[in-house]
Amino acid sequence: MPKSSYRQLQTDLRKLGNSEKAKHSAWFFKTGKGQYGEGDVFVGVTMPEQRKVAKRYLRLPLEEVTLLLQSPEHEFRMCALLILVAQYKKGTEREREKIYSLYLQNTRWINNWDLVDTSAEYIVGDWLQGRKEKMKTLKSLAESKSLWERRIAMLATFCYIKKGNAEEALDIAKILLKDEHDLIHKAAGWMLRETGKRCSIQEEEAFLKAHYKHMPRTMLRYAIEHFPNAKRKAYLYGEI
Repeated sequence: MPKSSYRQLQTDLRKLGNSEKAKHSAWFFKTGKGQYGEGDVFVGVTMPEQRKVAKRYLRLPLEEVTLLLQSPEHEFRMCALLILVAQYKKGTEREREKIYSLYLQNTRWINNWDLVDTSAEYIVGDWLQGRKEKMKTLKSLAESKSLWERRIAMLATFCYIKKGNAEEALDIAKILLKDEHDLIHKAAGWMLRETGKRCSIQEEEAFLKAHYKHMPRTMLRYAIEHFPNAKRKAYLYGEI
């Protein structure tokens, strides 16, 4: 096992870096001026390679994982989140609480959709399940000025959807109906679709029938992807 240091991990990732991959990632994750990922920096390491590196550093002290999470480089932040998720899953109650708190204290660094989607349900969603502050916390995140905190709120509910409970997802999706950002429309539509697939198609359709005429078009399209063609068209053309 390599030396347990976040700096060594950074070195390992840099060695795997590829300038062409970095250029493509910068384009794919919209890092240009005025785009959602503006200013993000990529080394050019694939996700499978990042997972392999992170797996070698799962015992990295939390203080060093935090430093890694606060790196300018996207892949470094991703590795930090992969490590946090793994440590959370194996941690004690106290260790999980520390990771959850650390996560919410560092949302400014969890600042792209892949970073959120890899971590929110496994840390935020899992920690809050069964706790009285669950919906208060999720609603606070959903009403945040931060695009990424709003996406964290929506993706955290995937934890509950996978267990057959759609209530939280539907509540958060309702809050986000008037959101202006496409990445939130996609996230909410995705969770609505998963509600229909994993929980109850009746619950999904009840939500859609109440809101589809004024919900963002992208959200609607994502939500009805799994519907038969005729039903999709009925929703899209307002004929339900």
